[in-house]
Amino acid sequence: MKEINPLDLNENVFKVIGKDWFLITDDKDGKCNTMTASWGGMGVLFNKNVVTIYVRPSRYTKSFLDADDRFSLCVMPEKYRDQLKYCGKVSGRDEDKIKKCGFTLNEELNTVYFNESRLVFICKKLYEQQLDSKLLKDNNLRETFWNDDVHVMYIAEIEKILLED
Repeated sequence: MKEINPLDLNENVFKVIGKDWFLITDDKDGKCNTMTASWGGMGVLFNKNVVTIYVRPSRYTKSFLDADDRFSLCVMPEKYRDQLKYCGKVSGRDEDKIKKCGFTLNEELNTVYFNESRLVFICKKLYEQQLDSKLLKDNNLRETFWNDDVHVMYIAEIEKILLED
């Protein structure tokens, strides 16, 4: 993989996040976990290039995010679609889904990511906040997407972008 400047990223972020999906990946205490995500954003905040991700408190990955200052977002090639679906359905509490998917780990800035990725964002947390379902203006969205397990929002600086060669 090669490092690229954020200004040289030639990806449609709506496609990367909403259609391609990505794996939120982190490690703690010698273990690694990942989860599929298709909600998020990219932009500029605090004069920094940032990503925004949303994770439910019940997700096993959240405990990994909370234990570390950094995480990676791994965008996988389409041939891994079945593994992405699997990582979104199965909890790392129950089995080693990374091993089952056949993904191999690498590390950058003390942050794990997958060698199989086509694009990797190494991210450093800047801000997190528990979202409040009462503040959502559209009741249909509240009923469709939220129950008692309302997401935590993480805003993170993109420290490094890696692109497959």
